[in-house]
Amino acid sequence: MLRRQFLRHAALAPAALSPAVEDEAAWEKFRAEHFLLPDWRAYLNTGSVGTAPRRVVEATNQYLSLGASYATEQYPRWGYEAMEGHREALGKFLGARREEIALTHNATESMSLIANGLDMKPGDEVLITDQEHPSGRGCWQLKQARQGIRIREAPVPVPPRNAEEIHEAVVGAIRPETKVLSFSGITTHTGLMFPVASICAAARERGVITVVDGAHMPGQVAFRLDELGCDVFAGSLHKWLLTPPGCGVLYVRESFQSRLWPTIVVEGWRNQKDALKYMQLGCNNRAELEGMLEALKFIGEVGAERMRARIHYLARYAAERARAIPYLKVLTAVDDRLYGGMVAFEVERRDYEPLWKKLGERKIWTLRGQKIRVSSHIHTRRSDLDRLFDTVKEVYG
Repeated sequence: MLRRQFLRHAALAPAALSPAVEDEAAWEKFRAEHFLLPDWRAYLNTGSVGTAPRRVVEATNQYLSLGASYATEQYPRWGYEAMEGHREALGKFLGARREEIALTHNATESMSLIANGLDMKPGDEVLITDQEHPSGRGCWQLKQARQGIRIREAPVPVPPRNAEEIHEAVVGAIRPETKVLSFSGITTHTGLMFPVASICAAARERGVITVVDGAHMPGQVAFRLDELGCDVFAGSLHKWLLTPPGCGVLYVRESFQSRLWPTIVVEGWRNQKDALKYMQLGCNNRAELEGMLEALKFIGEVGAERMRARIHYLARYAAERARAIPYLKVLTAVDDRLYGGMVAFEVERRDYEPLWKKLGERKIWTLRGQKIRVSSHIHTRRSDLDRLFDTVKEVYG
């Protein structure tokens, strides 16, 4: 069911640029042609921030230069303007109407706009999970401190056996006092994919508002916002969608917009009838959004389905290599339908400093903490993953 939910949607355009999924030599050539990454860099942290293709960087810089020259008749900015073409293009890719799409800078901003825009009373409960990103938790903690709402966490098994176990862990924690359910579509810590549509449907039956922290979803997995069934959705585009940093999205279902207040406003905000009212943030750099349009074109030419297949192929390879090392505890589900492009594991010996030092020496960049998270994209080489795991084995023996 989970695979059907996330992976059934075809690419928006045929794969004109991308090689066959397992053709390593062709993908290495693809990386050299289309990305600015030097050959010595193994970049395995797309889950934090991605790297934009060469042509996306060029489009962004070109518009920035054009804007500085004022050779056009439009302001080189967004934050007041409707940006209808940009919202239309992004909505088409994500499966939503333009009127339901607001442009933001990242998922963190979108989550805060959601939390601050909801009317809630002291004692109203927000149910989150124990797998949430700090930004998906902090926005509700601020509301708790200011307005006296209550936050409760639903524990989710790590790793889970199947999608039904995740569904039951979340939906089974809903209580009569639960007003809002806020959860990740894909968790930042382990890359676990939640069965978003089934959870939202069950919450709706119970009269609960659904907020999806979808920071990792756009570009990593296939989905349509109009099929997820959530009331609001926060996303980052600078991770898996290959845009410049500073590109995000806030989706507000049309029938829910009357229940979500804007947080930052400009003159005339009362007259805005769609999601535009959530993105009038004041003067911002429009060059980033021109880069976003170029990223969507690039993905269309690569083939969104081919891109996701390559991402997932590399993640499966990383999971297999991690499971072959006895002192690594793999946090990623065994069922590969429960993850897209991210896998995570812990070193049982828990002394990470020697590893971080060695990874730095070898120019291997991954998320560091009390676990190792590997995020692969189409610029990732299988040899990058081999370098990582060979280094782990060298450090720990």
